[in-house]
Amino acid sequence: MKIIGIEEHFVTADIRSAWAASPIGQEGTGGFDRGEIEERLDDLGEQRLALMDESGVDVQVLSVTTPALHNLEPEESVTLARRTNDLIAATIAKYRTRFQGFATLPTAAPKEAAELERAVTRLGLIGTMLCGRTREKNLDHPDFSPLLETAARLGVPLFVHPRIPQRAVREVYYSGFSDQIDTAFATFALGWHYEAGIQFVRLILAGVFDKYPDLQIILGHWGEVVLFYLERINSLGRVAHLRRPIADYIRQNLYVTPSGM
Repeated sequence: MKIIGIEEHFVTADIRSAWAASPIGQEGTGGFDRGEIEERLDDLGEQRLALMDESGVDVQVLSVTTPALHNLEPEESVTLARRTNDLIAATIAKYRTRFQGFATLPTAAPKEAAELERAVTRLGLIGTMLCGRTREKNLDHPDFSPLLETAARLGVPLFVHPRIPQRAVREVYYSGFSDQIDTAFATFALGWHYEAGIQFVRLILAGVFDKYPDLQIILGHWGEVVLFYLERINSLGRVAHLRRPIADYIRQNLYVTPSGM
């Protein structure tokens, strides 16, 4: 049996520079990627392969760590997306039996869904990883329809990865301790996972899967809380006028991975 890790992150010097130059940047999570973790994120070669062998991981599906390009300006994100996807393709070509890749998309320029098509049809990538909302726009925003339509047409999945909740949400629910505790609480401890799960539920409520019935979503961390509240979420069907029961969308349009849990 092969073990395939599908939430296997990296980052490039170009993306780090873009984050540093942006007024939003990594939005509170920059302190996470330091020291040994930073070294591992930067490596796409022998060190990564050695760690995979040590852990018994046969294949990694590579993706840029959160928040990817979601906080950058449109023109800059288009350029970085193309450059990053070319790098992923080159890495796969070098280690064909060990790596696959999720495309990095310029979500600040959602009409550039053509980059997903290029990444899949020309570079051989197998889908894309999205970090939920882009600035103030949730994933169900009409601007992202071209991206969702392209993924459905190509038959490739969208991995919805966690990202830090909006500042207003953090201030209400995840503050009052210390900067370090507040950030951890809002991200890897709990906030990330509600944020990602809510993005998926919003796609259901917006009728995205009625419009694109073949669209496939992946959620990590055992379904980002959503699965544990399936019975309660399913009750939304009483007020949401959808074509199918909400549980059906979860059964037919969602894959779940443990993501190390």
